[in-house]
Amino acid sequence: MKKIVIVGAVAGGATAASQIRRLDETAEIIVFDKQDVMSYAACGMPYYLGGTVKKRSHLIATTPEKFKTEKSIDVRLQHEVLSIHRDQKIVRVIDGITGNETEESYDVLILSTGGIAKIPKLKGLDRIPHFTLRTLDEMDAIDSFITENQPKNAVLLGGGFTGMEMAENLTERGVQVTMIERNDRMFHILDPEASNLVEKELTKNGVQFYLEEEIAHIDEKSITLTSGKKLNADFLLINIGITANNSLAKEAGIHIGPTGGIQTNGFLQTNDPDIYAVGDVIENIDFITHLPKQLALAWPAHRQAYIVAKHLCGEAIPFKGFLGTAISKLFDITIAMTGLSKENAEQANIPFKTIKQTSKSNAGYYPHGDLLLVVHYHEKTHKIIGAQVIGEKGADKRIDVLSTAIYAGLTVDDLEELELAYSPPYSSPKDPVNMIGYKA
Repeated sequence: MKKIVIVGAVAGGATAASQIRRLDETAEIIVFDKQDVMSYAACGMPYYLGGTVKKRSHLIATTPEKFKTEKSIDVRLQHEVLSIHRDQKIVRVIDGITGNETEESYDVLILSTGGIAKIPKLKGLDRIPHFTLRTLDEMDAIDSFITENQPKNAVLLGGGFTGMEMAENLTERGVQVTMIERNDRMFHILDPEASNLVEKELTKNGVQFYLEEEIAHIDEKSITLTSGKKLNADFLLINIGITANNSLAKEAGIHIGPTGGIQTNGFLQTNDPDIYAVGDVIENIDFITHLPKQLALAWPAHRQAYIVAKHLCGEAIPFKGFLGTAISKLFDITIAMTGLSKENAEQANIPFKTIKQTSKSNAGYYPHGDLLLVVHYHEKTHKIIGAQVIGEKGADKRIDVLSTAIYAGLTVDDLEELELAYSPPYSSPKDPVNMIGYKA
């Protein structure tokens, strides 16, 4: 009987445990996590804070008790793995409640230790309540602070996906939001035309933002920018990305890649073939460039967990790399992207061309929304390498079509051939995706 130890009980770890059990009824599976809750929907936390998700319990998919009774999987929460001893194939664990340290042997070890929010060194940071949002504990801290203090003004540092979602949900909570972005546009991972629509939506909904700015120093109730501008602030939310939580692996001699993630092969094995890694902590390759990449998204973590389970049970299905398909709601618009942005393609020295299409989401005589599609394709092969869709309605299905097209190796010319569903409430006889192909 194989003994599998998993470190981390959220998306990647919990999924790996479930999938292994589905394929192997005899394996002994033990999961450790230093948190007091498992398998929660981190992506839903902004919507709980904004009031759309009414109950905290709705974010929690399962419990250790259910895993034990339904799957015969031993989940030990509030247990932190302190070290890995590869030569003996054991991990050293501390019980967060009793303080007792024990050793646990393994045949196979799976690391799903996630990421850690980046916190910059800011002058005066200790003078103001400040938060990051990676865990349920951090969500609870933000929720309690807002409930108890009724803050009027929040400053958000960083303008990525979580920043946008929190801008909306704090606004819904009655907090005036100001965002600080060091780049020359909000949501700078998008192309400029798409970023412009994001900025317009923020402005329309009363969210202020300052571009090419950083925090100079912080005082009680105020934040001063490098330009000298002073902002009212009852609290600061920091959202400038994550770093891989790689210390456990690094100390055990597991190779760390140039992105800071644990280096993994196509089957998510590390340089130790009996140690796998999945989720936000890993480095693998970009689907298009095949260059090293780290990406903190839910779909890859779940896919990687499935691949590990299959590999352990004798079926080799390689992970094909990160495509980076992502989507986010910002007030009345949807922001969606897949593959490479203009900036990504330039950095990878890929010769490419771009087609932009402004369309209605569906028939113009039926209630509709506006859409912007930006599609990048290889100059020589015409294969699609990236796309962005921004708009009020129907962005989700268009980005999924374009993501599928990239995965399938379609060219931009192929898009005109796609027979996509049409009815006035949903599309047009020539869908906006078709129109990209016709314009190629």
